[in-house]
Amino acid sequence: MTDHTHRALILDFGGVISRTLFETHDLTEAALGLPRGTLTWRGPFDADSDPLWQDMQADRLTERDYWLARTREVGRLVGENWDRMETFVQRARGADVEAVIRPEAVAAIHTAKAAGCRLAILSNELDLFYGADFRHRLALLGLFDVVVDATHTHILKPDPRAYQQCLDALGLPASACVFVDDQLRNVLGARRVGLPTVHFDVQAPGAGFALALQGLGMVSDPA
Repeated sequence: MTDHTHRALILDFGGVISRTLFETHDLTEAALGLPRGTLTWRGPFDADSDPLWQDMQADRLTERDYWLARTREVGRLVGENWDRMETFVQRARGADVEAVIRPEAVAAIHTAKAAGCRLAILSNELDLFYGADFRHRLALLGLFDVVVDATHTHILKPDPRAYQQCLDALGLPASACVFVDDQLRNVLGARRVGLPTVHFDVQAPGAGFALALQGLGMVSDPA
């Protein structure tokens, strides 16, 4: 049996482990008491109808700028002034954090863990988006050996130092890991430091996780 104890699966959180806010407009509208169909911005699911998303992809604004703009927009819809992304995410997704986690992610994480593979999260905004207590409310995060969050380190992907911090915490070389992210700029940043990567397609999550596990020498069929 292959020894995976010196390998690691490194995952982005938002979009990879969790479903995107684009995919959960119905849940957001219900949670906020908005009429169904109020939220029309769709990001990668319909880029042509989301000019702000196009600007982000063209590096005319950062991912944080994009979500801050959406936060303020949705806040106005409910008659409030929101200036923290954490407010939007927590109000939109409520207390049921499990509802927005991808089942494909859960399956792949358990497969990797069962094989002895180390697990890491490398996020630009885990606590910023979800709040400091989120890690204690989502049991899945207890399976991870390392969590590197730019909310606290202030070093955002694709800065090479962000990836190196994660590798140092794991105690592994880049070649022993597979990094998964839905943002191309972050994938390219990882490749520049020698990390094998999967550019995660949020519209085909099962395929993305299958590729990641294959890259670690595992065969799996995430449900």
